[in-house]
Amino acid sequence: MLEVTGLKVSYGGINAVKGIDFKVAAGELVTLIGANGAGKTTTLKALAGLVKPAAGGILYNGDDITARPAHELVRRGLALVPEGRGVFGRLTVDENLAMGAYSRRDSARITADFDRVYGLLPRLAERRRQFAGTLSGGEQQMLAIGRAMMSRPRLLLLDEPSMGLAPLMVQKIFEAIRAIATDGATLLLVEQNARLALETCHRGYVMESGLITAADSAARLLADPRVRQAYLGE
Repeated sequence: MLEVTGLKVSYGGINAVKGIDFKVAAGELVTLIGANGAGKTTTLKALAGLVKPAAGGILYNGDDITARPAHELVRRGLALVPEGRGVFGRLTVDENLAMGAYSRRDSARITADFDRVYGLLPRLAERRRQFAGTLSGGEQQMLAIGRAMMSRPRLLLLDEPSMGLAPLMVQKIFEAIRAIATDGATLLLVEQNARLALETCHRGYVMESGLITAADSAARLLADPRVRQAYLGE
């Protein structure tokens, strides 16, 4: 579904991503792990069309999307849940979800997708008339995920979904991510909680200073002494 080759991204004089290659197959859950500043978020932004790569290529379902704008990629089924959530605080939960379907015209399926999202994220259903700005951090994260789901993504990019959340809410967010994957979406997850990310995903890539330094099955990365020491605190 996704094939990235030689991707480089620069901000001013800083080379944030220095030429990386990776793939995500349809139906997979794949994670990018690494320390702050490793280039993970920049990579997702490049995939989503929010920053322009300096070099390299991005193939999505066999099509070159390297220079495609973000709004076009959403219509093609590629959606990003950004770091920091970015919900519309003065809109209700219902209205935020409706914003996720802004590019669609299939009214009957949109109505069905409201039910689908509320089924996957029942806490949102309890708060559907509530303003998003009054939700807890974890509920806002669920809302950001649900909003992205309303675009009917084939590939969902998740950037640090557990950031700043209490442990119990982190578990609930990852339960939702597993449910979404079971429901048929392909996921690429950036997550600082390396253990939880690797326990959730099929495969993983380790990023350090803008480069991918390791790639393997999630189980093997969990067992790798270097990964355990650097990212699992062991």
